[in-house]
Amino acid sequence: MWTFGVITDIHFGPEASYGGKLRKLTAEAPRLVDAFARRMRDEIAPDLVFNLGDCIEDASPGEDVALYEDCMAHLRRWGGRLEHVAGNHDRVHLSPAQLRQAWGLTPEGPLYRSFDLDALHVVVLYTHERKDHDITIDDDQLAWLDDDLRRNVERDVLVVMHHSAADQDVSQNRWFSTCPHLCLVDNRRALRARLASHGRVRLVLNGHLHWNHLDVIGGIPYVTLQSLIENVDDDAPGRAAAAHAVIRITPERVLVEVAGAEPCRYQIDRP
Repeated sequence: MWTFGVITDIHFGPEASYGGKLRKLTAEAPRLVDAFARRMRDEIAPDLVFNLGDCIEDASPGEDVALYEDCMAHLRRWGGRLEHVAGNHDRVHLSPAQLRQAWGLTPEGPLYRSFDLDALHVVVLYTHERKDHDITIDDDQLAWLDDDLRRNVERDVLVVMHHSAADQDVSQNRWFSTCPHLCLVDNRRALRARLASHGRVRLVLNGHLHWNHLDVIGGIPYVTLQSLIENVDDDAPGRAAAAHAVIRITPERVLVEVAGAEPCRYQIDRP
């Protein structure tokens, strides 16, 4: 069995409103990340922790460097292995080299990658957002993914990314009800076809939409995790979602347990 802690859309930085209402309780982020780190360290002891992106609420080039490093310092308090995904806010002012260095990787190289945890193969994808236009996975990355999956055909696979590859109905989403093209990957059907053809993809996990959601497409669960600092009330002063997940993958099933103000539990048994 593999156990993972997951956190997303932490948004260190200035508070953000949308539609004239307070939506992101960013001032709560340091305290909530510390609480998450303590739970991972003292209670869960996962194999690793995933940060699914948008560590910061982008402000300026200089501020974003400091905000991102501050977020990394708080996440490291859990004391174990961390793996990171690049979010759209992270990329407004920070280069791939800056992000990779913050993650403890060499500056050279793409923001997508893969690695093994014994018999489990983990794929980290980079979904590129052109502001106010679209979200895509580039052709070079798709070609890399084809090769990566082909070389790991005997392994179970976990995929993590920032935006969603599912066909979610976002008509009731606070942020994206009128702009699904800014939360769903444009070439998601091509991506899903590749994942389905592998035959052993156990879970695809993302953040970005600031809600909890499950779709099962072609037998693969696509799970979206709520933002840590989303205001679950309608406006100020508000309550932070404090959302994070514990995911357990066994040969028989995938279990996703989301904690916080809007807890939920998904169990997907293997056919």
